[in-house]
Amino acid sequence: MHGPTQRRTIQIGHSPDPDDAFMFHGIASGEVPVPDGWEVVQVLKDIESLNRMALDGAIEVTAVSIHAYAYLADRYALLPCGASMGDGYGPMIVAREPLSIDEVKRRTIAIPGTLTSAALALRLALGEVATKVVPFDQILPLVKTGGADAGLLIHEGQLTWKGEGLHKILDLGAWWKEETGLPLPLGGNAVRKDLGPEVIGRVRRLLQESIEHGLRHRDPALTYALDFGRGLPRDLADRFVGMYVNDYTLDYGPTGRRAIETFLGRGADAGILPRRVPVEFAA
Repeated sequence: MHGPTQRRTIQIGHSPDPDDAFMFHGIASGEVPVPDGWEVVQVLKDIESLNRMALDGAIEVTAVSIHAYAYLADRYALLPCGASMGDGYGPMIVAREPLSIDEVKRRTIAIPGTLTSAALALRLALGEVATKVVPFDQILPLVKTGGADAGLLIHEGQLTWKGEGLHKILDLGAWWKEETGLPLPLGGNAVRKDLGPEVIGRVRRLLQESIEHGLRHRDPALTYALDFGRGLPRDLADRFVGMYVNDYTLDYGPTGRRAIETFLGRGADAGILPRRVPVEFAA
């Protein structure tokens, strides 16, 4: 007679934003079944908080900033699916008034976290600038009310800033594309290496199936994602999901992998990152 099967709990972290939620809909809805004996726990936190959890090794699988991966590579590998890549678009510097690049360099810029990819791209584009960390969903209203000279917008703020009467100073995804010809790697899914090859393989398949399920069942996945859009209209949420859930999300491919290596390599060359790190992708 066999005893009860021991359940395995796998925490999977993602940001409370529409594109991450869209990718996770298959699992959250139960339409993509988790492996027998597993309990999958969603951990919903802003990306900077997830980065910090991963620094402590406190979560098995999580969305992380590609910037943060430079500090996680000893403990985590990147899964080949789940990427957020800005192909000619990305985090955006905005201000209440039209400023030149030289002018904005002399201002204090509100950023969504020091380990975000947006923050690394900002420093690559502008060099050393004065920044202050503000929760990502408070940056746009802070700039609008004059509480910050300029702000670095991620998530849906990239689509809603114009309606708030702000001025675009620089789109970092467009800047990066012009600089390198590559998409700007913003986020990826990291898996803790001590889970071992079998569990990592199951995690990869589970997330891949959930992303594919969302793309096949776009309407219900988008409806689910709207709960994470902070009032974003459905048409803008659909546009936002289309920007960040695409072929690169299903698999980085050679171009996506080269983009990550280039991004982190330039960060190291500029002295922003302490060293060059080997980028390890889970099978």
